[in-house]
Amino acid sequence: MVEVLILVLFLISGGATGWMGVHLLPQEMLDDVTDVQRVRLGLTGLGTGIGLVAGLVFKRLRLQLMQQVRTMPTDLLISRSVGLILGLLVANLLLAPILLLPLAGGVTLVKPLAAVLSNVFFGVLGYNLAEVHGRTLLRLFNPTSTEALLVADGVLTPATPKILDTSVIIDGRIRGMLACGLLEGQAIVAQTVIDEMQQLADSTNLEKRAKGRRGLKLLRDLRDTYGRRLVINSTRYEGTGTDDRLLLLASDTGGTLVTADFNLAQVAQVKEIKVMNLSELVIALRPEVQPGDELLLKIVREGKEESQGVGYLEDGTMVVVEEGRTLIGSRQPVVVTGALQTPTGRMVFARRDKNGHKNNRSSKGSKSKAARSDSRTDSPEEQPST
Repeated sequence: MVEVLILVLFLISGGATGWMGVHLLPQEMLDDVTDVQRVRLGLTGLGTGIGLVAGLVFKRLRLQLMQQVRTMPTDLLISRSVGLILGLLVANLLLAPILLLPLAGGVTLVKPLAAVLSNVFFGVLGYNLAEVHGRTLLRLFNPTSTEALLVADGVLTPATPKILDTSVIIDGRIRGMLACGLLEGQAIVAQTVIDEMQQLADSTNLEKRAKGRRGLKLLRDLRDTYGRRLVINSTRYEGTGTDDRLLLLASDTGGTLVTADFNLAQVAQVKEIKVMNLSELVIALRPEVQPGDELLLKIVREGKEESQGVGYLEDGTMVVVEEGRTLIGSRQPVVVTGALQTPTGRMVFARRDKNGHKNNRSSKGSKSKAARSDSRTDSPEEQPST
């Protein structure tokens, strides 16, 4: 209804401008015209067409502006508004001498044209400058703010909002990241993510239903814990799926997409969108294992090759042990021979440390012998009297 009203207003304004604009034409031109009424109708039609085009453009700009306002951080919204106001103020100050000039005839059309062009130019210029240097602009209003000084000097980087994917909400790792302070700024949950978790919670599949309920419960707990820091974005973007809508949201807000989906992270990087892949983060935080390191590893299952056994480190890294199939279920000393980094994780290769195993048994035997000798050579006070 609002869009239709906007179009009607622009049509009426354009038609009225064309109808009344016939008086702005030079008198010499009107003297050469035999039918002024036809010229008036022509100008009215032209003005109506221009008003229709302007209304459609304004409608699209209004939708984009409303989407940005709903998802834009408060400080950026304030800085852009101040920049726009300052740009319009400068435009009108520079325009005042032009409007006071005594122009005659058709030259008077320069005044409204200059007013429109100057307001558009300086308004857009102030908006863009505030977008780039908005933090510095806010520093003028609060020069004693320590954060404003650090941001203006480039020492402190402003935190970007974090847009949460369904995968990081369901697996629960986002709770620990927020608690440890690894994620700064606002955590944005898109409406499409909530809808997807609701569909999972209503599914007839027990596993999907459990995931959906776990994700909704986690969001409720995060809301109770962090309050306004958790933002629910109600903007409904057009797209073929949740991933497309999340990419549009991240592009509009300039935030960082937090996901555990490898494919979604790759698409975000192709579109030059900031992304934090939790799988890559986990890999980066794992302790480094170098060739030659000795490990005491429990071999739990068979490997792909005939003689291989497989074990796991404490962080979940898979270790393939050569000639370890016959030792499944036992804990054996192994020596790392190499590592392979893959997009989905890291794989470590090792071999049995036979010398270490013998040394281990010999050390155990020496310890037992030493214990027996210590028991035989007790102190005189502890020996029984004869």
